[in-house]
Amino acid sequence: MDDREVLMEQRPAPRPTPVRTGWAARLRRRPGVRWCWGTRLVVTASLGWLLFVLVHRPLSGRLVLWAPLDLIPPLLFAVIPLVLLAVAPFARPVRWRIMAVLVVAALLGYGNSGVNLATLWHTPPPAPQGAITVVAWNTEFWDQDWGSGGGVDPDPHYRYLRDLDADVYLLHEYLHLDASATDKDDEAVRIDATARLRAEFPDHQIAVAGEQITLSRLPIVAQTGLDIRPWLPESRKDIPSGLDDFQDSYTTETLRTDLLLGGQTVSFYNTHIHQPPHSFAIHRQAGRQANRENDYRRQASYRALRADIDDNPNPVVVGADLNTSPAMGISRLLPDGLVDHTRTLPDLYPASWAAGETPLWRVDWLLTSPDVSVHDYRLRDPAGLSDHRAQWSVLSVE
Repeated sequence: MDDREVLMEQRPAPRPTPVRTGWAARLRRRPGVRWCWGTRLVVTASLGWLLFVLVHRPLSGRLVLWAPLDLIPPLLFAVIPLVLLAVAPFARPVRWRIMAVLVVAALLGYGNSGVNLATLWHTPPPAPQGAITVVAWNTEFWDQDWGSGGGVDPDPHYRYLRDLDADVYLLHEYLHLDASATDKDDEAVRIDATARLRAEFPDHQIAVAGEQITLSRLPIVAQTGLDIRPWLPESRKDIPSGLDDFQDSYTTETLRTDLLLGGQTVSFYNTHIHQPPHSFAIHRQAGRQANRENDYRRQASYRALRADIDDNPNPVVVGADLNTSPAMGISRLLPDGLVDHTRTLPDLYPASWAAGETPLWRVDWLLTSPDVSVHDYRLRDPAGLSDHRAQWSVLSVE
């Protein structure tokens, strides 16, 4: 035996190639096949979307840094998985696995999508005698023609309200806006339209708090504005000096009006929650601060509403611009037990904002206690007077 044969006998046997067991290998039907770029794109997009949906659920409404992502049109939670499902069959090596991933993502995201499948089978009960009509509407600075530069032409505004012919009006943004103000706190201008309202609606009583006004044919037995300051941080409780003449614009975002209906007292909550955090410049101190300010007010408004309803034994109706889409997790702060009447709307994808453009967001809501029945519910076109559709409903109390 020569030296070369000795060396060959001492050389260790080659080690077997390790078998990959990661997620990529498990997705492949044949590990030896290289994916094309299209398959890689579909797999990356599908897994990325599923990850986004899974992360969105716990972070939305809890982490301010996540808040700008809340602003995506809710419909995307339905559209994106459907689009990916349409192309998934072309990712032949993994098509069934990817389609399963997308079905899971669609099911998890359905509640955020705003899609109203329940309208296909829900039939509301017929309205009994004594049912009333209720309108809740963000008027976009009352009769100020904001879209044309801020001029005031009150006649179309009052004509529109009269044509709705509601027993109860829950109206938001009862103010004007001074766009020339250099300080943001000086923009809100208090108005007094009670004389015109009494002339236009002689059968209605009037209640006002902050930027909310309620008109009611039903007798008003009590009214109060819900102060949000107990739920604000100490550093935010002081009213800005620019609002000295309009302090409840800062302190009150809900007007509660107790009305007498059919011999019992029903509490109507006229609510306009502060706008959501919307600055994407979160890498800058100013952007992060603006988002925190908005979040403080939103959280405080929700908590004030919840606390009052939790202590209220009356039947409850909430007609609100919550500035909250179905995709926003902050809605978990709403009082327990309220009924969302979206299924009564005739729209498969109900959207209330931005009217006059392409409405993609639902931010206006009708919520009631379980002892209130809604017999008809529609989002009415605002006739160019506002960027919000008006919520028109017929309801009764058991």
